[in-house]
Amino acid sequence: MWSFQTEPEFQAELDWISEFVREEVEPLDDVLGSQWNIRDPLFEKLVRPLQEEVKKRKLWACHLGPELGGPGYGQLKLALMNEQFGRSRFGPIVFGAQAPDTGNSEILAHYGTDEQKERYLKPLLNNEIVSCFSLTEPQGGADPTMVKTMAVQDGDDWVISGEKWFASNARFAEFYIIAAVTEPEANNLHRRMSMFIVPADSPGIEIVRDYTFHGEPEGTHGHVKWNNVRVPKENMLGGRGDAFVVAQVRLGGGRMHHAMRTIAEATKCYDMMCERVKSRETKGEPLWQKQMVQEKIADSWIELRQFRLLVLETAWLADQGHDWKAIRANVSAVKAIMPKILHDISARALHLHGALGLSTQMPFTAALVNSHHVGLADGPTEVHKLVVAREALKEVEPADSDFPEYIAYKREARAKAKFGIS
Repeated sequence: MWSFQTEPEFQAELDWISEFVREEVEPLDDVLGSQWNIRDPLFEKLVRPLQEEVKKRKLWACHLGPELGGPGYGQLKLALMNEQFGRSRFGPIVFGAQAPDTGNSEILAHYGTDEQKERYLKPLLNNEIVSCFSLTEPQGGADPTMVKTMAVQDGDDWVISGEKWFASNARFAEFYIIAAVTEPEANNLHRRMSMFIVPADSPGIEIVRDYTFHGEPEGTHGHVKWNNVRVPKENMLGGRGDAFVVAQVRLGGGRMHHAMRTIAEATKCYDMMCERVKSRETKGEPLWQKQMVQEKIADSWIELRQFRLLVLETAWLADQGHDWKAIRANVSAVKAIMPKILHDISARALHLHGALGLSTQMPFTAALVNSHHVGLADGPTEVHKLVVAREALKEVEPADSDFPEYIAYKREARAKAKFGIS
């Protein structure tokens, strides 16, 4: 049976999260740098106590199932939570649900050895360390089949050489999960790479420089050279050539979590836009009474709720036992529409704030840039639209004649035959 109601017990948790994020978490955005710089003394002073409050309330790392120490709320409840703590840069890390650590923890849970889980997974889940997922390369961009970084076996070790690009949080990471070519002669391009876990202090890892984009407090996206970095053979996650299989463990959920937090960011822009138009006057009347302003508000309200329903439906499907592969069309649809929703709503909010909206005193230019970020991260929009189209057409059979069965004269003939009309 369909329902759009939240059970009272969980709604009480959502209400607490909402107030907690607005009162305690959002102010962190204005006084701290990168949310992954967990060694910053101010992080220890300001963030750790909030994390303890979350843990006491049993809301920590809610993306995890009970077997990994999480409450096992599932994707739908996680979406409702992300709508709240996604309002702040520090929201996810205060609740133990920050990327890329969430996805990396899932990979380690599936493929890590007992020793690796003890060394990396346990402290990662406790946010005692942070991690880096390293796939993209300068020459390849969004096409993972163009990866050139090589891993060559040498006795009981693998030796990794190459360059990685936009390796997020590389400078803060305790370990990397990196994809490298181990099967260069494989005919199937998706079977050429393997995945490795590599300690960040391994000799030969060189961070050339860090990149950032508008809205981030500091550069954290690393251009990293791998100069004959040696790792033991047991550091391979999965089998040889399994990098794509391993990556899929994290990508479906990761894309959804980005979308859930995008709802929060877009809602925040929408709320500010509404307050602004109710607060200002122009040409002798309140700004909100202008019909073109009302159109912007209406379009934003409608688009935000359409997007939210698509996200919640996809999360619900995941909770019904469908794996990410089975609902790839839904996930890709969410990913494809996400940047447009954030872009359009933040652009309207910026415009209705006038010169102030354009300034760095407001969050709208950062949200605009982030709309392009979410349109590129985890696969560009164009790729996901192709996935949606392929999945939508998979079960459709072509017509066996030049004139389809739904043409009017054929429909009329069938209808007359059905009802015995000559």
